[in-house]
Formats: sequence, C-alpha cells, structure tokens
Amino acid sequence: MGARVNKLGLTRNDYKGRKSTLCVGCGHNSIVNQIVSVAYELSLPPHRVIKVSGIGCSSKAPAYFMSRSHGFNSLHGRMPSVATGATTANRDLIAIGLSGDGDTGSIGFGQFKHAIRRNVHMVYIVANNGVYGLTKGQFSATADEGLQLKHAGINELPPIDICAEALASNASFVARAFAGDAAQMRELLKAALSHKGTAILDIISPCVTFNNHEAATQSYPYGKAHEEPLQDLTFIPYYEEITIPGHEPGEVQTVALHDGSRLQIKKLDPHRHDPTDRMAAVQLLEEARQEGLFITGLIYIDEERRSLVELSHLVDEPLSMLPVETLRPPREVLERFMDEITCC
Repeated sequence: MGARVNKLGLTRNDYKGRKSTLCVGCGHNSIVNQIVSVAYELSLPPHRVIKVSGIGCSSKAPAYFMSRSHGFNSLHGRMPSVATGATTANRDLIAIGLSGDGDTGSIGFGQFKHAIRRNVHMVYIVANNGVYGLTKGQFSATADEGLQLKHAGINELPPIDICAEALASNASFVARAFAGDAAQMRELLKAALSHKGTAILDIISPCVTFNNHEAATQSYPYGKAHEEPLQDLTFIPYYEEITIPGHEPGEVQTVALHDGSRLQIKKLDPHRHDPTDRMAAVQLLEEARQEGLFITGLIYIDEERRSLVELSHLVDEPLSMLPVETLRPPREVLERFMDEITCC
C-alpha cells in the first residue's frame, strides 16, 4: 500500500523540508514536526504558503518544513515587515512567521508590536528558549530573573512575557504552548491558522545545549578553560527530546529539563477561563507569573477585530494578480489627484 494522502493528494512527506541541522532534542524540531503534521492534516496548498523568519536558531527552522512553499529569511527582527508586505500584496497567501525570543523580544520588539497593532493576517510563532543559541547562549529578553547559565552568569533583569506584551498591544489571538506537548501544540496551530488576523503563539522550546551548566570536568566551561585545541570544533551531546504524558486541563505538571532545572506547566481549563475576556487574560498571566507557572492553551481571542487587509479596504483580487494598467493609473488621473490634494 502507498502512503496515505490528504484532500490534495499529498502525503505527509510532501510537507517536509530539508534535514534539520539543529541540535538533537531541540524543541524547535518538535515545532517543525507539528507544523508538518498540521499542514498535512489541514491540506494546506503549499503554493499558497509563505514562510518568513528573521535570524537565530528558530529562524533556520522554516527550511525544515514545506519545501514546496514560498520562503523569505529576512534580517534580524525584520520578519514582521516582510510578512506585512507579502500578505498585503497577495491576500491569498497563508503566512507562517517563525521567530525566536531574541529575534522578537529584543531587536524585533518594535516590529512585533506594530504587526499586532495592524493585525496582519499571519501566524506569528515565537520559539521561546530564553537564550541566544547561535551566539553561545547569552540571556535573551525572556530569560527568567536569577537564571544562571554557564557562559552568561546570572541574569539580573526581569523577563519580557511575550503573551502579556501581545495582550497589551491589543492582539486578537494569544496562545502559549510547550514544545513537549505535541497534541496541544497541534490544536493551537490549527486554531492560529484559521484566525483572520495576527495569531501570536508563544511556544516554550527548551535549548538542550546552553541550558546545562555543570561544574564537572567534563562540562563545557571546564573543558574550554583547560584545553589546547588543535582545531575549532564543537561537540553537541545527544539529548532525548522532552515530552510529557497526558496532561489534563487545569493540572499543574512539573517537567524536568536537561540542565536539571524544572518547569511547571499548567494547561488552561476551558470551563474556568473565558478566552474572549481580555482583562481575565491579563489577570491570568499575572497570577501565573506570581506562582511561577507557564500556562498553556488559548489565552485570548477576538474574532471581531478587522485585519490589515480589511482595514486597508483592498479589493478581493490580490494586488499581485492585478494587471499593470489597473495598478498604474494614467498620467491625467495622477495629475487630477495631485490637484485635488494640493488645491487647499
């Protein structure tokens, strides 16, 4: 028997990309796997999908899924601008933006805010691990206060909460997931892809390389302090992917990370939280912060807020498909327009 196909006649493998070069066990690989699964299950037409990213480990990930789709790897923190331009020029595109806590929470923070303000029609995923993995593990803007890393020392600054910032910017869809909870992540991705506007999905995605800070002689810090290297080489140890078993709504579950630290995950109970109540969502995040919890699930949604395409009163046909004579008015029309706006 051949491989199972979806409504478009495509197999799950048709939604894959190149082989990942990320560390084995990296949470970003889990995110990629679930995007592949969701795209296959929803029968997304690859030619209508555009993948956009900035710089960082997370921004490499679009190369690992949907090789038949469009893609643009932009400058650090500039992914939202590219997504805005692409979806405005072609309103039929399905935009998936994959960013990181550094790419979004630091240099791209302004672009993150303005994409939400404009309600650009896109899925905005923040693969959140609290460190800059490509530049040897410095703290990112989302790193917990008091967190100790082997190269960066102790973080003295309070973290930025991606979901809280999205709510403060009046986002129309805010959710958080954990890379080890595949079932919940898939459902949130499906919901985000069906949303008409900016869907912010903050995914806690553990870094298996720079979260470990052992003081043993076999550790990275000790080895780098005492070795006399012949070549500039780096060995990344193998770690198993972090997963959690069945996780009931309202239940708090403790997850052991590779560095020995622990993360407390609480899945939202739909019977006790109304995701259409913005103030309840703000209060929920503040209570979770005080209790040291990472709540996961759909935190807030506003289905009435208009997207940028609707606010701009664009025609139904994508601008990229319009003929030149429609997009480029004749000289006399431009002169008449200039007269109208300068006459007073």
